[in-house]
Amino acid sequence: MSYFLDLTWHDYVKDIIDVGIVSFIIYKMILLVRGTRAVQLLKGIFLLVAVWALSTWFNLYTLKWLMNQLFTLGIFSVLIIFQPELRRVLEQLGRGKLFARSNTLDRDVVNEQIDGVIKAIRFMAERRIGALIVFERSTGLSELVESGIRMESKITSELLINIFTPNTPLHDGAVIIRGNQIMAAGCYLPLSENPFISKELGTRHRAAIGVSEVTDAVSVTVSEETGQISLSLGGMIVRDINEESLISKLFDELTPKTSGRSKERLSMSSFWKRKGGGNG
Repeated sequence: MSYFLDLTWHDYVKDIIDVGIVSFIIYKMILLVRGTRAVQLLKGIFLLVAVWALSTWFNLYTLKWLMNQLFTLGIFSVLIIFQPELRRVLEQLGRGKLFARSNTLDRDVVNEQIDGVIKAIRFMAERRIGALIVFERSTGLSELVESGIRMESKITSELLINIFTPNTPLHDGAVIIRGNQIMAAGCYLPLSENPFISKELGTRHRAAIGVSEVTDAVSVTVSEETGQISLSLGGMIVRDINEESLISKLFDELTPKTSGRSKERLSMSSFWKRKGGGNG
């Protein structure tokens, strides 16, 4: 108590600035991992900390000893587990983007996304050019972006068509779109291991389903065998979707939800049933 009594107003101001800077840094760190798979790992770490606290409180010696052994190796485990996130922080710090404001998608950006993609998909479907386009939403896809060739280019139908033109260096991978930019092309996606997926579906479709299983991304696929367009979301796929339904669903999923929005969100399950599609 005497410590606070001895403080001058200069000390108060200094402490407030100190706490404010630390709070801001912690806030930015939370934003970096928010919506990524690292969040689930953090939940596991917090659970272990809670178990350790309980073991200490109730003097559970064996459990406390076990938790202490885990925490001894915890620092090295965190460095290994969060290596992608730590790399991302250092890269953004080097580019001066750590404290930049994040842009929230609005309807104009979504319209720009959909317009360029639909024109490209229409062209490629008519000519049976295989394509896989992934729209990033709340779950970050930075790890997948790093697996491809970074572009950070404006979304245009001409660029998308050139990327997926057969026998070009990037046509086999996936394109990842974030906001109003094509972040990367030629990206590698996790393949779905769902045993109920139709054997007719190839690697491109399995990748589209796979990324939708582990993230909330929306994927659009063009089959090079049939020219059919497919939409993947939440681990499910709608095959041979028509252009009007595709535009409606993309706009519904990519537009930020607001309380005053008149159009109700169409769930993927009901949409899937109405189309009569499925994993097969």
